[in-house]
Amino acid sequence: MGVFVFLPLVLPLTAWPIARVAEQHLHPRVATWLLTGVAGVLAMCSTMCLALLVVVGTAQLPGNPLPDGWSDPEVRAAVPYDELAGKAAIPALLALIFACTRTAWRHHRVRHHAQRALVELPPGPVVVLPDETPYAYALPGRRDRIVVTTGMLAELTAPERRALLAHEGAHLAARHHRFLLTVWLAAGANPFLRPLRTAVAYTVERWADESAAEAVGSRRTVARAVGKAALVSQGAPFATIAGFATAGPVPRRVAALLQPAPVARLWPPVFTLAGLAAWAAAAGTTASALSSANSAFTLFFILKAATPI
Repeated sequence: MGVFVFLPLVLPLTAWPIARVAEQHLHPRVATWLLTGVAGVLAMCSTMCLALLVVVGTAQLPGNPLPDGWSDPEVRAAVPYDELAGKAAIPALLALIFACTRTAWRHHRVRHHAQRALVELPPGPVVVLPDETPYAYALPGRRDRIVVTTGMLAELTAPERRALLAHEGAHLAARHHRFLLTVWLAAGANPFLRPLRTAVAYTVERWADESAAEAVGSRRTVARAVGKAALVSQGAPFATIAGFATAGPVPRRVAALLQPAPVARLWPPVFTLAGLAAWAAAAGTTASALSSANSAFTLFFILKAATPI
């Protein structure tokens, strides 16, 4: 077991380079999948190792319900600095559970309240609210819906309206809220993954921009729609699923739309900045998975041997 139990707690640092370069050098769809996958695996591995440390820490507490053999010196010797690490892992795991539970509950509550607010409105994929406040958002659920106000529609031309609806529709079609929820939970499980959460919040917006550009056939129209919507939008007057993601740096999104469409490669070339960062993240993720598996199996066999039959 040894130091391997601690590695998954810090190996998320290997994903920081790809979080920085993916926004600029990868297709947003590829970047979103890559960053979300890396964040999910790293978060699960670090959580597993934290739980293993908690097992060692709680076994030393008086009155614990665990078998007496689990607190033997042989078991504690399997974890370096067992007393400090084991006891520190207990509040850390409780904080992790609280953060992830709060995020999941907020996600469920927001979806439920938003759906209830629209239940009496006419059915359809697009809901136009008679509100002069300009805002628009995508609301996933049993019936995916795009919500837009008359105030927002009044600020856009007809082509820009189509671009806006295509953008919000792309969020729903690609289930972007699932990517966002995954990285939010991952960042709650390990604070070192917060840069990936920020990066994914931007790449899903860029993904929707590119999908809208393909749908309307004009990158400049989408760029104008993005810029104008950002200038006039004041945000929804209540929390929505869209609140999981920010609009991202709008000037960067507009600048990207004024450039040629990015090439959708499954993996960046090796000898490039994005390629090196991607391989570093892949190596860190693999090392984290192997370390957590090694620690879990080692502790399992140690505890099995220490448990009286």
